[in-house]
Amino acid sequence: MQELIDSGNFLALSRRNSALFEQPSHFTLSNGTRVDITAPGIISFSVKSPAHQKKRIVLSCGVHGNETAPIEICDDLVKGILTGAITLSHDVLFLFGNLPAMDIAERFVEENMNRLFSGAHSKGEGLVNAERVRAKQLEDAVASFFEAEEGIRYHYDLHTAIRASKNEKFAVYPYLHDRVHSKGQLAFLAACGVKTILLSESATTTFSYFSSYQYNAHAFTVELGKVRPFGQNDMRRFEDAKNAITQLITQDDYAPTVDINDLDIYRVNQVINRNEEQFELHFDDDTPNFTDYPKGTVLASEPGKQYIAEQDGEAIVFPNAKVAIGQRALLTVVPTTLDNLDV
Repeated sequence: MQELIDSGNFLALSRRNSALFEQPSHFTLSNGTRVDITAPGIISFSVKSPAHQKKRIVLSCGVHGNETAPIEICDDLVKGILTGAITLSHDVLFLFGNLPAMDIAERFVEENMNRLFSGAHSKGEGLVNAERVRAKQLEDAVASFFEAEEGIRYHYDLHTAIRASKNEKFAVYPYLHDRVHSKGQLAFLAACGVKTILLSESATTTFSYFSSYQYNAHAFTVELGKVRPFGQNDMRRFEDAKNAITQLITQDDYAPTVDINDLDIYRVNQVINRNEEQFELHFDDDTPNFTDYPKGTVLASEPGKQYIAEQDGEAIVFPNAKVAIGQRALLTVVPTTLDNLDV
């Protein structure tokens, strides 16, 4: 473990020598921070702080293995904490999601992990592949972390998108059921450079919805840019996000502010699933996210069904005609406002 503390290379060791972390272990850093490693790619840090100030923060990345910039951000943060360059004010759990997919530079190996949470991993065929097993392991890690101590709960699931976007950085705000959206969280996202927010209006099987629904956490799927291979990210484009996250975990009460009028707020209007083998999108593969269309435009089709824009200005997000049958191939969104906000 001394080598790990000296180098901070937890992710590299998880990927190249995973046997080191197959059994749970813990140790304490010289500054008093307790480190718990429960599996390859799963590491948490616990600090002593007054109960009324305690935040319990989950930072996950690499749920899709080729979305590298967030992985590099979290890797740097873990290195800084282990080597003593970063001193935490709050408990933090880091989750490096799909390690095998990182190794092959693909979104996933067998199945899209971000459709496997809230118990979806064990439904149907059950735990039949590594992604399903890992999704359950990640859920269990979040459950253990959130249930270990009292504190306000946060989960930022960090991603980058397959395609370019007219709004480069955006976040999906999971469906809150009867809870109220948080202005403080919108301010934090804005500090990260994320000023476009999609309001989900239904339950999903994404990682952020799991934490939001099961643990009442402030949780988001955060898209920080476009997919690039390891080492090819212009990390200057991610400075705001990394700086804001660093302040969140190191300051007792990091509380940025935002003018809500500076944000672009959308609500999901249509969730279009691929139900047939012959499913196609009616726009070019390089069409950016948030491209909008007039009412009546055919956006996608499959045998016996056309999907059209229902409103003028309806925009596309996350289009992917190659998803598995039954999975979401496209979201459409329309502008909206948020009038009822919690502080």
